[in-house]
Amino acid sequence: MTDFDLAQSRSGSPNSRMPVPTASASIVPQDSVGGRALVAVVAIMTFLASLTTGAVMLVRASAVEWQSDVARELTIQVRPVPGREMEADLARASDIARRFSGIADVRPYTREESERLLEPWLGTGLSLEQLPVPRLIVLRLTDGADVDLPRLRTALAEAVPGASLDDHRGWVDRMRSMSDTVVIVGALILVLMLAAMVLCVAFATRGAMASNRPIVEVLHFIGAKDGYIASQFQRHFLVLGLKGGLIGGGAAILLFAAGGFAVNRFMATAGGDQLTALFGTLSIGIEGYILILLQIALAAALTAVTSRHTVNQTLDAV
Repeated sequence: MTDFDLAQSRSGSPNSRMPVPTASASIVPQDSVGGRALVAVVAIMTFLASLTTGAVMLVRASAVEWQSDVARELTIQVRPVPGREMEADLARASDIARRFSGIADVRPYTREESERLLEPWLGTGLSLEQLPVPRLIVLRLTDGADVDLPRLRTALAEAVPGASLDDHRGWVDRMRSMSDTVVIVGALILVLMLAAMVLCVAFATRGAMASNRPIVEVLHFIGAKDGYIASQFQRHFLVLGLKGGLIGGGAAILLFAAGGFAVNRFMATAGGDQLTALFGTLSIGIEGYILILLQIALAAALTAVTSRHTVNQTLDAV
């Protein structure tokens, strides 16, 4: 070693004082304004997507329960016929229904009960004694029973001229159509949210590449492959997507858990009973929570894949 080299080794050259990049160093800064904004966007999108999924599950579960309740009942409507006794026709129709297998209970409505059914449309305080108010007979079916409805209709038509049988098939079809429509609309909303998330991640990735362009050019100059650069961006945005997904999905899980607890706590009240009748117990069950966790993973994976694809496209264009 020469005297010049020995002096350099003792005093230290300028190059020896430069920081040496390590394997754990990242091309993209870990904490930036753009990164925090992307976390917020992913959190909001994941939260809204989780709410949509939970709402679809609640509506579908309620529709299935309503369909099951309606399908377990039949209604016989007895209209007043001139020259016939209404009470005798009610008794005759009830006896015919009781003779059929699969019918567990037969309950004729009184005149007062039938009039109360008209109050939501006609109001209270009206005298309906002069009006030909029809009477109803509610038939409760046993679980899994298969009643011969055509034969029951024929028997009623022959014995009671003013009687008609309603199996509520129209209501069941409407509720089924409603639940299917809710599922389709929910799926479309989820697709739109995912598309918006992809666009936000693509813009954020392009912004990160623009702000770190000198570093990318230096890495290209020293021989770094495109796959290495893309993996650095992918790892960075995967962390951001996972953070946002956990925040948004966790908030949705807490919201559904709090809603279910509140409904169970106030179930005995009038408001709680009405809420339960409309939306059930507001519990999405273990399946719902699993779907929310899958959406959190999907948000993180979609963020990472979108960022890698955007980086590859940008590098190919350079």
